[in-house]
Amino acid sequence: MSKNLVIVESPAKAKTIEGYLGEGFVVRSSYGHIRDLPGGQLAVDVENGFMPTYEVTADKARFSELKKLSKSAETVWLATDEDREGEAISWHLQEALKLSEDKIKRIVFSEITKPAILKAIENPRKVNMPLVMAQQARRILDRLVGYELSPVLWKKIRPSLSAGRVQSVTVRLLVDRERDILAFQPSGYYRVSAKMSADGQGFKAELNKRLDTPETAREVLLSGHGTQLTANRVERKPTQRKPAAPFTTSTLQQEASRKLGYSVSRTMQVAQRLYEAGRITYMRTDSTNLSDLALESAEGHIKSSYGDQYHERRIFKTKNAGAQEAHEAIRPTDMTAGSLQGESDERRLYELIFKRTLASQMANAIIEKTTVDIHLPNREEMLVAKGEAIQFDGFMKVYLEGTDDEKEDRGMLPRIEQGQNLDLDSMQAIQRFTKPSSRFSEAALVKKLEELQIGRPSTYASTIGTIQKRGLRREGRP
Repeated sequence: MSKNLVIVESPAKAKTIEGYLGEGFVVRSSYGHIRDLPGGQLAVDVENGFMPTYEVTADKARFSELKKLSKSAETVWLATDEDREGEAISWHLQEALKLSEDKIKRIVFSEITKPAILKAIENPRKVNMPLVMAQQARRILDRLVGYELSPVLWKKIRPSLSAGRVQSVTVRLLVDRERDILAFQPSGYYRVSAKMSADGQGFKAELNKRLDTPETAREVLLSGHGTQLTANRVERKPTQRKPAAPFTTSTLQQEASRKLGYSVSRTMQVAQRLYEAGRITYMRTDSTNLSDLALESAEGHIKSSYGDQYHERRIFKTKNAGAQEAHEAIRPTDMTAGSLQGESDERRLYELIFKRTLASQMANAIIEKTTVDIHLPNREEMLVAKGEAIQFDGFMKVYLEGTDDEKEDRGMLPRIEQGQNLDLDSMQAIQRFTKPSSRFSEAALVKKLEELQIGRPSTYASTIGTIQKRGLRREGRP
């Protein structure tokens, strides 16, 4: 029997890690949690300090193998993930396998590469009990909320529904949004737009206010007919646009939804495969930090690919006070590999992560924003044309962050000087109606949950999946 037993969470990691460690090490997987609160009962002693009662939930054959191997090994290396759940799994392994303190060594790594694994072996520690207690508190709260509220749902709505500490609040957000939508009363207004030109170059302008009546809209249209219009004010304002921070779990879920159309669960599944293949760092993180090695590697790649002027070393700080920053942001393990071979899902998500990480270490984009005010004869309203001109693309050469918000269309404007005569080619007024808030997309819901500090980004996928599976949100309606 081997002197060293290494226990990881996922079977996909085991073979790779065993290859890195070589002879003298056997690597096995716990397949996630091996103990949990038993079903069909509260299993929490509310009268005596909320003490939980656990039972082994792992497959019997797998648990027996772990028990046999751990008994014969001199050292058991607990190599579960470096977060609250991973720490709890290590503690449960220690308790269920009856491992003494002097026999175990806790190791962590944020990427599955040989240097990272060997470094972890050189720097073992003990199980972090405050993290374990934090996970236990969440698990106990989940059970208390679910055990007390679920029967109410069965009686009032229908059987098989469930309540949860995070799930119930998430459903409340969906219900509140739906009530707002149902209560919304639309109102009509008129938006006036114009097609104009300066020295033969066309551009668009819009009236600076909404109009309430068709009569007012008609008056505005007539005021511009057959008149010479002038650029009354031209404002050019150079601004700098900064790149977004490297991905955390939450921002990856949101951006993959916006740009790739991936659901939250799909994003996490693909990221898990990339992590286990050694392509990216650990995908459950609140941190926006990058290691010195990653920063240096990104710097070299940017300078060699784009030039020194495109590089700017940046250190990002996480805003969330409750963030778990034990490991890095989500980044490629090799900052020189811009793409990879493999399935389309993995390839597309990897390229998104690579570009976001690289862009975070690039220079600001320099943009000139131009606003042109065009007065209409005998009217308080005026036409306004807005545009942007990129002076230096900086990080935008590689990546631009997506958004859930509707933004003004700032196209390119021709060079216009104050006092210059402008040609009005056409002007029209279109009736539009105010719209209610849209229903939550998965990306928008994740953003809202994070803003309100509800749940953990690593559990958003399962929370949203449960709501959809249980029919609590069908066709956009709770």
